[in-house]
Amino acid sequence: MFRTEAQTSVLNLADSLYAIGNHSKAIEHFKLYKTPSEVYNKIAKSYVAIGNYDEALKNYEAHISVKPSDALTIFEYAILLAQTKKNKEASVVFKDLVTMDNKNPNYHYQLGLTLEKMNDSTAIESYRSTFQLDSTHQKAIYKIAKYFLQKGKNQLAEDYADIGLKTYENNLELISLKAQNYYFKENYKNAAIWFEKLIELGESSEFVHKQLSLCYYHLYEFEKAIEQRQLALEFNPEDAKSIYTIGTYYYQNNDFANAEKYIKEALDLMDNPMDAEYGQLAVVLNSQKKHDEAIAALKKAIKENPENIGAEFMLVLTKDRYYADIDSKIQAYEDFKRRFPSDNYAEYIDARIRELKKEKFIKEGTVND
Repeated sequence: MFRTEAQTSVLNLADSLYAIGNHSKAIEHFKLYKTPSEVYNKIAKSYVAIGNYDEALKNYEAHISVKPSDALTIFEYAILLAQTKKNKEASVVFKDLVTMDNKNPNYHYQLGLTLEKMNDSTAIESYRSTFQLDSTHQKAIYKIAKYFLQKGKNQLAEDYADIGLKTYENNLELISLKAQNYYFKENYKNAAIWFEKLIELGESSEFVHKQLSLCYYHLYEFEKAIEQRQLALEFNPEDAKSIYTIGTYYYQNNDFANAEKYIKEALDLMDNPMDAEYGQLAVVLNSQKKHDEAIAALKKAIKENPENIGAEFMLVLTKDRYYADIDSKIQAYEDFKRRFPSDNYAEYIDARIRELKKEKFIKEGTVND
């Protein structure tokens, strides 16, 4: 098309302004150009650069109305529709692109992303089409592997993850998926290996450290479980659940002092401590022969849940250990029996009362002698 020298200068200046990132000025000069159909797409890109997406979409549409076969600009338009959450419109445009060029894997992939945002179950078919056209497409492979993992088809999820890792061994998404897949299969040893690999690659997060901690817990490697849970705690220092969990791990590792420290700290942070947490604290305190403190903790557990017969029973056992007076021990058991006459603990309660009465009889006889 014939251009005057002045118009050529306008266009060159606009292009130069765009190139150096002065997009608002570039738009001003593009609009001075006498043949707007030639610069609609440039104006659209400039508006995208400054974040005015409505104007960008208008100019993309104007360009496409003039050049309906310009696949590159149509693709950019579709991407912007998706980015601005106009997913229904974006899906229509991506479908048109697929029709224009069915062999382009990225068209299928972007269509899949848009359909997924719309909760359209056919998104997986677009990801599969992408994979069929490009078996090294890492993002499509991840989507397919994740789909199978969510459907409980663990072996297929692993197979696809392995395919992707053959061409890109440091794909963090696939490594994470593989680690989670092993965890769901309760293969904690292999799950730990893949979570460790994530950390080696710099993927240190609360989720990763928590999951690795759980793997070590199931493998009875309590020191490593504690270490990883403490690393997770760095991301959320007042996470009462994690602090409590560390306490239980210390208990499993027979470090009762630290178990007490962490469980008490967790209880202080909890808005609504439950009877189970107080019960666990009582177990830790009893392990250190702090029976008076254990009694106090169990009373709090019962206050939180008056129906917790297990806590009531543990309270009686703790009183048995703590009280020096045999009559006080017998009274504690008889009170429990009166309150819970048909409970599963009845046989043990009756046997223990007999033992204590026998012990009392022998002791009194010895004194009289």
